[in-house]
Formats: sequence, C-alpha cells, structure tokens
Amino acid sequence: MATDDAEVLDVDGREVRITNPGKVFFSARGESKLDLARYYLAVGPGALAGVKSRPTVLKRFPNGAEGDSFFQKRVPKSRPDWLRTVTVAFPSGRTAEELCPVDLAHVLWAVNLGCLDLNPWAVRSWDTDHPDELRVDLDPSPGVDFGTVKQVAGVVREVLDDHGLTGFPKTSGSRGIHIYVRISAAWDFIQVRRAAVALAREVERRAPTIATAKWWKEERGERVFLDYNQNARDRTIASAYSVRANREALVSAPVTWDELPDVELADFTIATVPARYAEIGDPHAALDETVGRLDLLLEQASRDEAAGLPDAPWPPNFAKQAGEARRVAPSRRRAD
Repeated sequence: MATDDAEVLDVDGREVRITNPGKVFFSARGESKLDLARYYLAVGPGALAGVKSRPTVLKRFPNGAEGDSFFQKRVPKSRPDWLRTVTVAFPSGRTAEELCPVDLAHVLWAVNLGCLDLNPWAVRSWDTDHPDELRVDLDPSPGVDFGTVKQVAGVVREVLDDHGLTGFPKTSGSRGIHIYVRISAAWDFIQVRRAAVALAREVERRAPTIATAKWWKEERGERVFLDYNQNARDRTIASAYSVRANREALVSAPVTWDELPDVELADFTIATVPARYAEIGDPHAALDETVGRLDLLLEQASRDEAAGLPDAPWPPNFAKQAGEARRVAPSRRRAD
C-alpha cells in the first residue's frame, strides 16, 4: 500500500511503514530507500539469522549512503508496541535499551530509520555477558589488495581448524573479510577477546609478511590487521547480508570457503545478491549448528603469556586491564 510520502509493507504479518520511499540512497544505480527495504525482504531469512535475538545498534543514514550518519544505541521512545528491545551494559557501566530483532519486521523497521547495515553484538538477549560468537575481522592496511586479504583468510581457516573451530567467511562490503565462529556461550567478553588475541598472534606467526596482530597502525606496515578488539564488550560488526555505506550498495555477503579465492567485493550488491540467495540459499545456514569451544585457543593464550607476551592493547574507551602492555604508540613511547 502506497501513499505520496510512504509505502506500507506487510512483513511477517506486521505493517511496516517506509517513509520517503523514493529517496535515492545509492547513487551508482539510483536505488532508493524502498529498493533497500525490498532487498532485505528478498534475503530475509539470511539477514535475520545474523541479528536474531541480538542487541543491535542503529547506524542511521537518513540521507542515504553518501550522507552523514550517526550511531543510535538507544531505541527511540516512539516505536511500535511489538518492537522487542534488550538492555545492555557498556564498559563505562552505563546501560542502554537496544533493538533486539526477533523477526524480519524488526529489520525493516530499522531500515525505515535509515539503517543501511545492521550492527549486532556477539551475544543473545538471554545472556548479554557471554558471547556465542568469536569474530575475526580482517582489516587491510592502505595499499593492501583484496587478494592478500583472501590469503590471510586462508591462514585463519588453518589456525581455526588446528584449534577445533569452524569459520564461516563473508565479505565485509568494504575492503576486508569477516569470519564468524559459533562458540559455546561459556566464556565472558574478556576470555573471548583473549582467545581472539591468541588467534591473531598465531596467524601472524604463520604469515608474518601479510598478517599482523599489531594494534598500532605505525607497526602494521602493508599487512592485514586481525582486529581482535572486535571481540571486546560493545564492539559490533556489520552482520551478514548488511548493505554498506557506499554508492554501489555493496553487501557484506556470506560465501563458502571453496568460492572465496575467486570472489571480488564488487560481485555482491543489492542488485545481485537477491538472485544469488534465491539460487543457492545461505552459505551460513549451518553456522548455528556448528558450535565449538575455545579451550585450545585459550591454552595457546596461556603459552603466549608464559613466553612473555603481555595482553594486547585495548580500545581507548576501556579501563586499563590487568596484564596489558603500555597503551602508548611505540613512537611516542621512545620519546618519553
């Protein structure tokens, strides 16, 4: 049902109003806000699986992908009575009531607010202190091509296999690759991050010329950074099937390990992914059924610590942590 300034969609039996449906959100092909909504309907089960029952930050682009954006951690007071939320605690001790999608109508409600991508926590609503997902974020330094990122992803897969874990890769929709690992919710954020640090350091040991676990940009060189801090409390990554903020409407697309060597970022847009989804389904469909444990990675972390490696630096909004090295860039440290 359409009006001059809105279109009402029937989503899972709920009416979701899309205001300003004709506003162009992506300039390369001219896709509109309504096109974005229809994209999420087309890949609905896959998009919902990436955020279902997870606290989700609203990253809003009210004027489209090339306009200004802002993060909104707290859901607006004006919202449908069916909208689910969950209260989460930040490192500061403050709390917020965040969106908690339980069906596709929640995703489309966020789209109407101008959310291009979906940014969920690595926890579920029933236990917001124990992640059920370890996230590997491969972030290439300037000058590093996507082929090198794919090489590092292959090394990550080897390290995960050696530690009894299964990774599910997806393009980031920007320049990198994300690899998700479903884990038992038996460890808190500090322990999961500790395992992620051990993973990053082991990948660097195996591929030192192309991969790095160094937090400080001045130490990374032209390598792919494994951002272990994406596993700290309140960090979020664009979920599977999220549309990213660029004029081409690139998608963070799940892929199989077999096809990863041949994929390119530009292969996946809101114009191409719906047909791919209809043809092959969701390459991450088995993610929730492939639950691993962090014991072996945590044993590796203990060996690293016994060898004299301190905890890797935390993000600046976290308090100083036990065992953490000095949180000062090396160039400034030498000047002290």
